Amino acid sequence: MPAREKEHLNLIFIGHVDHGKSTTVGRLLYETGAIPDNIIKKLKEEAEKLGKETFEFAFVMDRLKEERERGLTIDIAHREFETDKYYFTIIDAPGHRDFVKNMITGTSQADAAVLVVSAREGEGVQEQTREHVFLAKTLGVPQILVVINKMDATHPPYSQERFEKLKAEVEKLLKTVGYKPIAVVPISAYYGENIVKPSEKMPWFKGPTLIQALNMIQPPKEKPVDKPLRIPIQDVYSIKGVGTVPVGRVETGRLRPGDKVVFMPPGVVGEVKSIEMHHKPLDEAVPGDNIGFNVRGVSKKDIKRGDVAGHLDNPPTVANTFTARIIILNHPTAIGVGYTPVIHAHTAQVACRFEELLQKLDPRTGQVIEEHPKFLKKGDVAVVKLRPIKPMVIEKYSEFPQLGRFAIRDMGMTIGAGQVIDIEPKKVEIKG
Repeated sequence: MPAREKEHLNLIFIGHVDHGKSTTVGRLLYETGAIPDNIIKKLKEEAEKLGKETFEFAFVMDRLKEERERGLTIDIAHREFETDKYYFTIIDAPGHRDFVKNMITGTSQADAAVLVVSAREGEGVQEQTREHVFLAKTLGVPQILVVINKMDATHPPYSQERFEKLKAEVEKLLKTVGYKPIAVVPISAYYGENIVKPSEKMPWFKGPTLIQALNMIQPPKEKPVDKPLRIPIQDVYSIKGVGTVPVGRVETGRLRPGDKVVFMPPGVVGEVKSIEMHHKPLDEAVPGDNIGFNVRGVSKKDIKRGDVAGHLDNPPTVANTFTARIIILNHPTAIGVGYTPVIHAHTAQVACRFEELLQKLDPRTGQVIEEHPKFLKKGDVAVVKLRPIKPMVIEKYSEFPQLGRFAIRDMGMTIGAGQVIDIEPKKVEIKG
């Protein structure tokens, strides 16, 4: 079955930095034939020259990694692979912060996360593991699959007892944020155990191999076509002989030529003359479509990146203030009322002031542990009220998840992430 006929899913690998994410990814690419044979052949020859003719897979991985770091051509970045059921794209999340930023701007919405946890003594479930799980949930990753990696490094190797202990810990952690894992799979990415076929080293494990578990991921639900229209604007062009052409991705609803749309926050109204995707005209745009649409009655200077288009009968919400649940991932000191970082939501970037710190929550259970805390620090989860410094469109996460999650950035780093719980809307005059 060619790739395009299979359902396409986006996968993100999360977990602690040293628990074997890239080896797991590499092993999957290798086992599913996604690393071209000529590259494997070249590396195998190198391995033989160095007396590693057992053709250790890890050697291949290390070489690829090294080549990548040196900026050479051997590249694993076209990270796509197929199982017999799905066609996967791996969203690479090297750094915690890039991951947050990409996930929030929605450039890469993952259908599922693969959490990699090392079975080696002293590794297991760590702070970063917790943080990544909470983050995946906050950012709206719907499903999670767990691999307990490095089973070759337990005492004794491939220890069922160690696996069961970690499995219980991970399941408990996932339950606190509301995840039920698709499966918890013991593997050794390094030696390729339990990736494609059941491992003889772990006869006690009766569950799926990693590939079988990936096939258990549920494809995304139906596209949100029945929700009101929302198109966050990425760019606006003025094209000679055509007119004003905003470009953006339809997040919810449908757009057709002839529709009247309103751009918020400016409140300007235009009529859609035509819609194009990849230079082909469309008679209807639906969620997921990256489109350019020609609007009459709107000039390029009226609208900009970060504005959101919707229909007149249900315009995008402009917030006076909004209440959100946030997690602080990184901050050198403490955050108090008055702190004004930049909020990145959909395509908008607007400075927002922390108006009130309403509650501090237990990150593991979501229960309130303190009302009106004085300050927040790294690792805290809280409910806060934010006031945008200039008009911005943002929506409730429960109604429009794509426009209801955001990253908090300051000092060149991602300070935190959040979801909008409630909005106090701002009245905007609609011109037209």
